[in-house]
Parts: sequence; C-alpha cells; structure tokens
Amino acid sequence: MKAESSNDSFEIGQRVHSLNDSRRVGTVKYVGDVEGYSGTWIGVDWDQDGDGKHNGTVNGVFYFNGHSQSSASFVRSQNLNRGITLLQALELRYRTTSTKDEEDEMYVLSAGNRRVSIQLLGGDKIQDKLSRFEELTSASLSYLGVSSLGVSSDLGSILPNLKLLDLTGNLISDWEEIGALCEQLPALTTLNLSCNSLSSDITSLPQLKNIRVLVLNNSGLSWTQVEILRRSLPGLEELHLMGNMISALTSMSSSDDQAFNSLRLLNLDDNCISDWSEVLKLSQLPCLEQLYLNKNKLTHIFHSANSNESPKKSSDPFPSLRCLLLGANNIGDLASIDALNVFPQLVDIRLSENPISDPVRGGVPRFVLVARLTKVQVLNGSEVRAREKKDSEIRYVRMVMSKLNDKSEEIELLHPRFYELKKLHGIEDERASAENSGPKNMASGLLSIALKCVGPSMGEKPELTKKLPGSITVGKLKILCENFFKLKSIKPRLFLQEEGSPFPTALDDETATLLDVGICDGSTLLVDEES
Repeated sequence: MKAESSNDSFEIGQRVHSLNDSRRVGTVKYVGDVEGYSGTWIGVDWDQDGDGKHNGTVNGVFYFNGHSQSSASFVRSQNLNRGITLLQALELRYRTTSTKDEEDEMYVLSAGNRRVSIQLLGGDKIQDKLSRFEELTSASLSYLGVSSLGVSSDLGSILPNLKLLDLTGNLISDWEEIGALCEQLPALTTLNLSCNSLSSDITSLPQLKNIRVLVLNNSGLSWTQVEILRRSLPGLEELHLMGNMISALTSMSSSDDQAFNSLRLLNLDDNCISDWSEVLKLSQLPCLEQLYLNKNKLTHIFHSANSNESPKKSSDPFPSLRCLLLGANNIGDLASIDALNVFPQLVDIRLSENPISDPVRGGVPRFVLVARLTKVQVLNGSEVRAREKKDSEIRYVRMVMSKLNDKSEEIELLHPRFYELKKLHGIEDERASAENSGPKNMASGLLSIALKCVGPSMGEKPELTKKLPGSITVGKLKILCENFFKLKSIKPRLFLQEEGSPFPTALDDETATLLDVGICDGSTLLVDEES
C-alpha cells in the first residue's frame, strides 16, 4: 500500500512521512537542486525537533526555514511516502493477518529456558469481527500515514456503526475533506485529529451536528480558527486543544447563537495563556463543567475582568464549572486561592506544581489550601474527606491566631474565612483564655503529636506520642527529638505528614512555632536525617 514516490509527486506544503517510519512526519518545504549534490532533493521540515540535521541552510546556502536548528533535512523522493487512504489504513490495521514469522515470534520462555508458543484464545473470532467493517464501532488509525480520507458516497454503508475514529499523527490537512467524512459517517460522534498539521482554511466546513467530542491536540490551531470551527459544531460537548501555543481567547456569551452552549469540557493544557482575563472570556459558557489549564503561564486569578468589582455586582462566573485544573502554572498568591470561592459549583481543583502549593518555594501546606477553599472536595487529585476538611480548618484558624491574634483588620484582609471558621468550630481565643487560666489548666493547651523515625541511619525505633505546647519552635523540637530517640551525631530533619497529601511537608524554619506551621492535636511528624 505504498504511495507513488516521484519528483513531481511532491509539492511545497505537502505532508509526508519517512518511507519506513510513519511516525516521522513532516512538511515539504523545498523541491530542487542542492549545491554540491547531484539530482533533485526534497527539503522536509520534520515535526519533531531532532528528526532532521539542520535548519534549512546547508554550507551557508539558504533553502528554506526549518522551525528549529535540527528539524530539517534533504531526502531523496524514493525515501518519502505521500501516504495512503482511510480505507487502505483500515485494511492494513484490521484485515491484515499475521504472517508465519510474526506468529513464531509470539512465545514465552519456560523454566528450562525453552520457547513455548502462544496461541491467543479467541483470537480468530476477534480478528474476524474486526475485519467486518460494518460492525466496527471504533477505529484507531494513528500514525499509519493517512493522507487522504477518500470520501465517497458508499463510505457510510462500509462503516455504518463507526462512533469513534482516531486519526492521530497522520498527514491530514484539508477541513473540507474532514467535513465530508463526518457527513458520510452518520454514527460518528468522536473524532481525534491530534498531531495533524491542519489547514487554516475552515470556511468550507459544513454543519457537523453529530460530533460530540473533538480532539485537536498539537495541531497548530489558533483560537481564531476555533471561533470559526464552533459555528459548525452546535452539539459539541468536549473540545481538546492541548499544545497549540494559544495565548489569547475571545469572549463567549450564552446569548451568542454561535457559542459552545453544549460544551462541558474544554482542555487547554500546555498552551501559553498568561492573563486570567483571557480565561474569564469563557466564564459565561452555561454548561462548562471541566476546564483544564495545566502547563500554561498563569500567575494570578481574580473573579472578574475588573478585579476591584464586588462579586455581588457581577453575574456568577463559570456557573456550572465543577473541575478546574491549574497545575504547573506560576500562581503564588493566596488571593488567587480565595478568588476560586466565587465559582459556585467548583469542587475539584488542581494547584500542584505552582509556587503557592510548594512550601519550599514560599507556598503553603495542603491544609491551608483545604481551609481557604470553601467547597473543595478533591484537591490535586486527592479526595478531601470531611475529617480532613474539619482538621484543616481548625489547624488553619489556630495558626492565624498564633500569628495575628490582636490584628483584626489584618486578619480580615489576609484571611477572609478566618472569623467564619472560628465561629463554625467554636474556637476560643487561646491567648486570652491562657491569661485567665491558672497553672491547673495549662495542660489543655498541649498538643498530642506522634513522632516516627524514618532516617536510614537511625535504626528501628518505636513511634512516640508526646504532648507539647504549640508555642514550641521547630528548632527546639529537633533538639527534643535528639533526646527522645537518643540520636548521636545525627542531625534530625522534621516533616509534617498530612492526610490527602502524597508527600510530607518539610519543616525547615527553625524559628516557627508548631502552631505557625499548622501542627495541631493528633498530627504526625516524620523524623528524618539531614542529607
């Protein structure tokens, strides 16, 4: 099923792949002579950096612009493939029977190091079912070199039940052909065109009323093209746009008859959005439940384009949003965390790999995030149970009281949930009560803390539970741990183990008190050793 390969077969802008490697995909940028070499050469700019040898300039002579210093190369026409049709790819994937040599390669080694052939149970029945195209409901044709969808009037009768089609990493670019394909496949609802270099001309796309899920990751699509696309996708529920270098969006209103009014999931991971006001342009989409913004360049979150505007004066942003993924951005302020409380349905939040969630980079531990987020039920992929929520809120209130007990104005400004949580959990002013209490009540202010030795040089030591005042510093506790566990010539390092957090939090500020770092009654500390 190899396509023709002759010099006049290749045109500038044509998508091709290497003859023996359908995953090595690129775009023809030059056809002609190369100084110092005989014959005609095809200049290809490969999609993946490193697949080429230069940037389109050889021996000081410019031929074309490669997108990187090692993405371009010159290839003889016989070493390139122009691709195959959709039906040829289906034949190749689902009707090609394994050869005798391939079957001989299917074996396991016995205890005596002898080959034992494998026979797939029911393999013939599975292969027979897959080979009947009229019964296929899903087809994966990724990286098979599909360059033409070969749309014909009988395609619908050949694939009448096809609901999902994965065409990742092929040579497809023509939107008109894509539209015709969708019209010919009446059952098709999910289409994956990721890693195809799609044309910027989308004007001829018909109405694709049956498409519910469209995946366009790493396809070079701009938001302007997305705006044109949405006019043809009235029923779209999921749109994936990862890795498209998108930095700016346009406003979408629920009153706009061309808006994504059925859209429930929008994936914008791994793009270049840096300003939250761009994200707010999506805030009135009525059905949007999941918004993925991992690996962008966001630094700050606010509830409206005018960050000074009261939430009560503006309509609720993101009225249906339940899941917001913000991992691996550059968010570093607690005001951004508080702003998330304005979104009325938001319960699943990802903030990992941001400065605010990393105490080593000046961020706060998990319990502070749990306490400040009013409705959170899942944080960084981990469920926030009722017990963790309550404990986190109590720890947070006590931490604030230990730092700002007499500074009510500063508390209201920096800790908007403090008084609400203090009242909710019936927490009294511990400093005031301590002044009015005698020595007989001092024990009531002690924290019960579990201490576990985990250092490799410490040996096996039993876990200890100690009652300690919340005012003791981390540095003092380290000295006490040396005595508790009889650690000779070992400098301990303390970590707070928090429920729901995959990694313990290092306690490296020796001047901070236990209350300052969020330790409360029942906390567990890991005693490790300095590396």
